[in-house]
Amino acid sequence: MWQDAEIRVYLTHELDRRTAQGHSAISVHDTLKIIACREQQKKLSALEMDLAAAKQEGFVSKEHLEIDGTRSKKRLLAVIGIITSFGRKKNRDAIRKAWMQSGAALKKLEEEKGIVVRFVIGRSANHGDSLDREIDNEHSQTNDFIILNQVEAPEERSKKIKIFFVHAVESWDAEFYVKVNDDVYVNIDALGATLSTHLDKPCVYMGCMKSGEVFSEPTHKWYEPDWWKFGDAKSYFRHASGEIYAISRALAQFISINRSILRIYAHDDVSAGSWFIGLDVKHVDEGKFCCSPWSGSICAAV
Repeated sequence: MWQDAEIRVYLTHELDRRTAQGHSAISVHDTLKIIACREQQKKLSALEMDLAAAKQEGFVSKEHLEIDGTRSKKRLLAVIGIITSFGRKKNRDAIRKAWMQSGAALKKLEEEKGIVVRFVIGRSANHGDSLDREIDNEHSQTNDFIILNQVEAPEERSKKIKIFFVHAVESWDAEFYVKVNDDVYVNIDALGATLSTHLDKPCVYMGCMKSGEVFSEPTHKWYEPDWWKFGDAKSYFRHASGEIYAISRALAQFISINRSILRIYAHDDVSAGSWFIGLDVKHVDEGKFCCSPWSGSICAAV
C-alpha cells in the first residue's frame, strides 16, 4: 500500500514538473493515470486521518502490540472479574482455595493459560474508613484485587460492572472479558476451552441467555424503575444471566469508548444486555454457562 502511495506521489510531482516547464506532450493515458493517482492519494489521506482518530479512541494496531514493551506480546485468552463487596471475605477465600488460586499459582495461571483473574470491588462512601482499610490490607497480602474508583453499593452495581469492563480492556489485551459473581465456582479449564471455540467470532456475547418479566411494583424485590421502556408486555429482551457471562474484546472496547452514554438499568445483567441490542453481535446461548452441578457445566452457584 505504501509503495503504491510513493508511486502516486511521484507521478503527481512529475505532472506538476512538466506543467511548470511548459511540457504539454503527455498522453491521455498518462493523464488518466495521474488523475486516478490523485484520487487514490486523497483516499489514502482520509484513511490516515481515520487511523489517527482510531488511535485516539484507544485502538492499537497488531504490529504496535507486538513491539510495544508495555503490552504483552501474546494476547491473553481472558480476563475474569469476580464481582465482590465488603463483608465477603469468606467467599473470596473459598474461591481462592477452590479455583482461582493465589500467589505463584495465580501468576502461573496467567502465564501458562493466558487467564487473568481478579476480585473487583469499589470504595466505601466514607473513603478511607475501616471497610476500605480491610480491603487494602487483604489486597496487600493477596495482590488479587481490582479496586475501582467507584462507590461500593448495591444500587451502583450496574455502573460498577461497566467500569470493570472499561478498566479491564484498558489494562489487559485479551480475547475475552468475563464477569463472575463471588458465589460462583468456575471450572477454569472448561471455561478456557469453551471460550477458545469462539475465537473466530469478532463480536461475541456469551452466557446462559434468558428473558423474564419486568416488575413495575416499587415494593417488588426485582423492581425496575424504567419498566415502561420495555413495552406493554413487560418482558425483558434476551440477555445473559448475571452469574457468569463473557464478551469479546471488540465489545469491551465499545463499552470503554461509549462509557459516558451507555444506559444502566436496575439490574446489571439487563444493563449489559442492553448495551449490545443495537450492535451486530453474536449472542451465544451457551448451556455450559448455566450454573448447575451437572458435569457438563463450567460453573456452579453456591
